[in-house]
Amino acid sequence: MSNGDFLLGEGLYIRFMKEGQMLWTKEELILAINLYCKIPFGQMHNRNKEVVELAAIINRTPSAVARKLGNFASFDPKLQARGVKGLGNASKLDKQVWQEYMHNWDELFIEGENLLASIKKTTVAELNGIDLDNLKDVQGEEKERMVKVRVNQSLFRKIVLSNFNNKCCITDLMLTELLVASHIIPWSQDHHNRLNPKNGLALNALHDKAFDCGLITITEGFTIKVSSCFLKENHIDSIRDNFIKYNGRPIAEPQKFLPDIEFLKHHNGRFKC
Repeated sequence: MSNGDFLLGEGLYIRFMKEGQMLWTKEELILAINLYCKIPFGQMHNRNKEVVELAAIINRTPSAVARKLGNFASFDPKLQARGVKGLGNASKLDKQVWQEYMHNWDELFIEGENLLASIKKTTVAELNGIDLDNLKDVQGEEKERMVKVRVNQSLFRKIVLSNFNNKCCITDLMLTELLVASHIIPWSQDHHNRLNPKNGLALNALHDKAFDCGLITITEGFTIKVSSCFLKENHIDSIRDNFIKYNGRPIAEPQKFLPDIEFLKHHNGRFKC
């Protein structure tokens, strides 16, 4: 690897080429950070089809977009904790957009989706493959609300599963059809963190239900804690194999965004010891 290369992981590199100076606009940065949140860290390279697509949309090269994702990576505390520095020379506007995003997930992520849909001359619902056929008879504000809920759920799933590399953070199950993007603080209880990946865990359907019921939780040290309701039934094979064996184990390490400690504390308070 030369001094002009940037390691992205899994043997993927970006080759830096000097280009004419062209400042990024805030709108372009919003689109870039929107993409940063959707794809795993190891896929932030100039051959990724989503990187190539965004480059075409904003009239930049795929390498330029990949470098900008590297700029955002330099601000990411989760990557820093893993010893990944990201790409330096980020601008003040890069940092401003990053900080705004981190403190206002729901509003700004949707702003990015609206901007992307507008450029593509489509709707956010169509952009995210939301099936609206069964809402034909719903009108007005109720339809708008239901479409928004479905869009948010689809986006949250995409962000959270990407953050955990498309596998259950407890069992390592990688069959996405059986995975759920589970809110740590329930959707209905926190309207400001519905899209925040720090409020999400990738769980298989069984463990998502157990987590939702408070029969398992994740400690502040990111280890799995199983309710005594399960522990006292260790003679039952299914309980032993699906729950007890994971008690005390760490969850799979997320790619970028660590679960928020305060969110975990909130869920611990619902745990059925």
